[in-house]
Amino acid sequence: MAQTFARMAGLFSMTGRNGRLPMRAAGVVLCALAFLALSQALSAQDADRLAKLEAQVAAAQSAGDNAWMLTSSALVLMMTGPGLALFYGGLVRKKNVLATMMQSFALMALISVMWALFGYSLAFGSGNSFIGGLEHIFLRGVGAEPNSNYAATIPAQTFMVYQLMFAIITPGLIAGAFAERMKFSAMLLFTGLWSIVVYDPLAHMVWGQGGFLNAALGGRFPTLDFAGGTVVHISSGVSALVCALYLGKRVGYPKQPMPPHSVTLSFIGACLLWVGWFGFNAGSAVSASALASSAFIATHFAAAAAVIGWAGAEWLRNGKPSALGAISGAVAGLVAITPASGFVTPMSALIIGLIAGIVCYLMVAIAKGAFGYDDSLDAFGVHGVGGTLGALLTGIFATQAVNPLLKDAQGQPMPMGLLEGNAGQLGNQLIGVLISWGFAIVGSLVLLKITDVLVGLRVTEDDEIQGLDLSQHGEVGYDFES
Repeated sequence: MAQTFARMAGLFSMTGRNGRLPMRAAGVVLCALAFLALSQALSAQDADRLAKLEAQVAAAQSAGDNAWMLTSSALVLMMTGPGLALFYGGLVRKKNVLATMMQSFALMALISVMWALFGYSLAFGSGNSFIGGLEHIFLRGVGAEPNSNYAATIPAQTFMVYQLMFAIITPGLIAGAFAERMKFSAMLLFTGLWSIVVYDPLAHMVWGQGGFLNAALGGRFPTLDFAGGTVVHISSGVSALVCALYLGKRVGYPKQPMPPHSVTLSFIGACLLWVGWFGFNAGSAVSASALASSAFIATHFAAAAAVIGWAGAEWLRNGKPSALGAISGAVAGLVAITPASGFVTPMSALIIGLIAGIVCYLMVAIAKGAFGYDDSLDAFGVHGVGGTLGALLTGIFATQAVNPLLKDAQGQPMPMGLLEGNAGQLGNQLIGVLISWGFAIVGSLVLLKITDVLVGLRVTEDDEIQGLDLSQHGEVGYDFES
């Protein structure tokens, strides 16, 4: 463009004897001016086209990410009902099947309402290091526009409903410990209070803006927890142990055999959990990205390796592998890989899954009997132990090649785990584990006492012998006479 103006200036200086431009020079100038005007018009059009193209690309990315996140939300909800409902429902005696399944179903309703009213704000609102504020109470300000602090390419509503599904299933996991002996009214009161006192603060500390343990947004002790090892599994598993100890053993336990009434139902439930877990872990990338693919693969490989670990250990000890052991192993592997899924390679996922399958089997088959507590459906042995193990192993196997989340003061990627030379991360993971254990123990003890005083925790001995289906709901799961 500068050369064109220079040539035009030269032509203007070439005047004839009468002081006028030669005809040829005048024609060149006119052509140059026309070319300049056309170039400016084309440049404006190109800029407009480029802006429209960028907007279309952003809209396409947002649409793809939003579609994946809505799908993931549905997958995580499927983990509670029907996944957890069938898995737990099959493990109890048939006189308690409906009551057990109803616990999962009721939480889908109760926690959803609480989340809309204030739960989301307490977990993801701007507050202090330990709890969110109230700016999103009644979902105020949670609409179609993204919240860039959490997910820049999807509506804030989508992020909110995705996180809701985690809030639903977490207290549902605790029910495995008090199955067959807690009042339905007590279950509703305890889990409702627990979601406020234990879950919401932990979710804020690990995932919320300004959270004490948040690794992505500058927490004091950055704890790597991609999809809920501390927030979901440690909190629910440790709380489950507290519930089992506080309530005491079921009538007749351990002298009276209490085998699952339908391993078939549990088998179907476990398969649904495995499939739903892809939304749980891969969805935590909050985008349809390569990181989602990595978490998806890690999730699957860990579950598969854990099946082999649990079934193999059971085979060596008892002489045969059981279907119940295989599905329990799968869940143990899924639990352990949850915090690590967005930070580790497929080979590391295999190792984590294998270790989890073996360790959780030993916890359920040996340690539980040695300590003598009645964790009805092994919520602590699988979720408490598996979640703790997974959180610590994340600090060992995490790699920046998968997810360079940790940055130095200059914004450059730092080593992630112990194997990359970051020994301090294992310490951060331990701090996150201890805080989760502490919140779960203290919070559960206080809330159990409050619930016991207000409505009573445990059904009467006669109601327990009759079964919770009839005593709590006035119906039965199987009517073979009709």
